[in-house]
Amino acid sequence: MTFDVAKALRERHGENFQLHTDLLNPQLARVLKTLGFDRFYVRGEGCYLYDDRGDRYLDLLSGFGVYALGRSHPAVKAALHQAIDLDLPNMVQLDCALLPGLLAERLVARAHPGIRRVFFCNSGAETIEAAIKFARAATGRARIVFCDHAFHGLTNGALSLNGGKEFRKGFDPYLLPATTEVPFGDIDALARELRKGDVAAFVAEPIQGKGVNVAPDGYWPAVQELCRRHKTLFVADEVQVGMGRTGKFFAHEHWGVEPDIITMSKALSGGFVPVGAVLTRDEIFERVYSSIDRAMVHSTTFGRNQLAMVAALATLQAFDDEDIVERARHTGELFEKGLAPLVEKYEMLHQVRGKGLIIGVVFGKPTSRALRVRWSAIEAVRNALFSQMVVVPLFHRHRILTQVAADNLNVIKLLPPLIAGEEEVDYFVGALDDVLADAHRGSGLLLEFGTTMARSALRRGVPTASATP
Repeated sequence: MTFDVAKALRERHGENFQLHTDLLNPQLARVLKTLGFDRFYVRGEGCYLYDDRGDRYLDLLSGFGVYALGRSHPAVKAALHQAIDLDLPNMVQLDCALLPGLLAERLVARAHPGIRRVFFCNSGAETIEAAIKFARAATGRARIVFCDHAFHGLTNGALSLNGGKEFRKGFDPYLLPATTEVPFGDIDALARELRKGDVAAFVAEPIQGKGVNVAPDGYWPAVQELCRRHKTLFVADEVQVGMGRTGKFFAHEHWGVEPDIITMSKALSGGFVPVGAVLTRDEIFERVYSSIDRAMVHSTTFGRNQLAMVAALATLQAFDDEDIVERARHTGELFEKGLAPLVEKYEMLHQVRGKGLIIGVVFGKPTSRALRVRWSAIEAVRNALFSQMVVVPLFHRHRILTQVAADNLNVIKLLPPLIAGEEEVDYFVGALDDVLADAHRGSGLLLEFGTTMARSALRRGVPTASATP
């Protein structure tokens, strides 16, 4: 008897949150219930999610950047169906299968000329773990430098490079005590560390995901020059900002730099099969896999699995066929143009930053007295509460899924699918205009936010006191 997916979904429909509460992460279920985000999604297609009531939601999270091609892309689905029907010999392990070679060939062709080797794994965090090991093996040094506010994953090694204290708390001591944090965009601070001569690698996101932080002009060329001078490897974490999201295939291309190691994941999966890739220079691989007895010195069971390779190959083909990178650049310009008038219109909206389709909508203290008083009252309840008060009505009023960019930051991050276009831009701009108009008119937004949480708490049986985030 085969497992009937449709039957299971039909017979157990509506049990989602109870099962998560009982068996998985009860705090996640609690947060979603409190904010009224507890929907029963039944389908995803393109830029949209659909729930069991038939309501459609514009997904501006895209699985934290996974769904660059949107959900359920037909070409990727077709390739995966074909691969399953071919009964491919998967994960033989003592084998050199064709598909990983083809994928490596296509990734190397998209990178700068110095990149010649690829290692496949399963996730963004795994790519960082590999980069740490590769950098240490290649340089003979131990120390890794990273940036404040950085996010490179939550496995123990990657967590040692995490600039978010909220993620690190309770998990120390870390596997990598030889790590040093420097301010993002501060070239002098980086220079001080690299001059010590013991740094294996500088690991950084070209644009930081947490907060959507962009370094000053000239920073990345200076980073590359410093790393080369002090024989430190430059590792570009492109897990979220790569694959066309910024309007270039790799985000570091905007500054003309050539990292020694590039990490990729998320969008490479096509939204179907997890995959990660570490792209490196030849000499780095030669130090890691230095002899025949070290052929398996770093590996992972599922890293080169055939379905992941097919998903990635089909994704890259769709990128080319549909001119995805150029579409992302163009849609990013539409967002920038559409949001600019709102920055002029609303005192609480201070800035829109980012590149392409990684966008930070930044809120801050207004200038007029009445609005300052209202802002201070909101922020006195909880730091950066205002941005959450915008996220909630965007979801409930307009059915737009967004997120706060980081804890204690009044920044909303947008990661639309790269297939988004003018229709999605116009809809979001209109919705944000509506919500901010309410915020500037009076206390209606605060009342709506509180009512939403209270209603959700009562409906789901959550104690009202716990409904304050």
